[in-house]
Amino acid sequence: MTNLINFALIEEFKKISSNRRGLRLEEMKSHLDWDKFLAMLPERDSTRGRPPYERLVMIRLLFLQSWHGISDEELEFQVKDRVSFRSFLEFPDTIPDYSTVWRFREELAEDNILEKLWAEFQRQLDEKKIEVKKGCIQDATFIVAEPGKQKNSNEPRGKEAKTSRSKDGTWTKKGSKSFFGFKAHVKVQKGSKLIKELAITTAKVHDGAVDLSNPNDLIYRDRGYSGIKTHARGDGTMKRGKLNIHQKLRNKRISKQRAEGEHPFGTISRSLKGGKTKLTTIYRVYVQQAFVCMAYNLSRLIFLSKPKLA
Repeated sequence: MTNLINFALIEEFKKISSNRRGLRLEEMKSHLDWDKFLAMLPERDSTRGRPPYERLVMIRLLFLQSWHGISDEELEFQVKDRVSFRSFLEFPDTIPDYSTVWRFREELAEDNILEKLWAEFQRQLDEKKIEVKKGCIQDATFIVAEPGKQKNSNEPRGKEAKTSRSKDGTWTKKGSKSFFGFKAHVKVQKGSKLIKELAITTAKVHDGAVDLSNPNDLIYRDRGYSGIKTHARGDGTMKRGKLNIHQKLRNKRISKQRAEGEHPFGTISRSLKGGKTKLTTIYRVYVQQAFVCMAYNLSRLIFLSKPKLA
């Protein structure tokens, strides 16, 4: 019966495959060697509870979730409802429920699994030999969370706290506006606008407390990093304060160079509906945002792979 259902779904997808959005998912699927991720995903004991789902199905589910900015519950519904999502998953016999997605995301925080997935993803990007420019850009953006409510402010804030309040999120101000939640720090490759490094902190951590540069980098940064040292051999950080004419001209040149670093944030916010989270601990937000960045990179790769018009 399952094979018949899948056959019917495949035939249905063929009929609607002229839809640009459905084809885009198929295109993105074809740009990665998904089997390479299997070595990073340990086998789980299937003798307890329900048998584990295909591991690549779970990885692809997190990409789908990141591209569409939806919750675990909505992800389960959309996969059951949309044949293009089923096709991206290779028409699995069973659709994992939202709690399975949650548990899988938790598992990725164990034994540096996520870091290994990220490294393999970056290796595959490097293999594409995308044309880049000299230098990188470091910047940060807020990941806004819901502060929640807590009846007694003296109650503990740890994992055992009986509160809907975000356990790790913190408050901070930028200008006259207050933000609660976390902060994503990224390093973006000039030219390609691909995200090469990611770190997650709470919102109150200063941008300059995180240095994502390597010793051979030429790094461009805005005024928020002024006066803060970097590992990079080339420091293109804008200066702040009372500046002379040469410093103002230097800032203007750096501003033009680092403008590309805003592109990932804008795309993630507008197209991927990112920039916010319902998760309450920093390691869960890190897993979530790593997949958001990988989803952005894969979308960006499609654009960069298209032949340029003469």
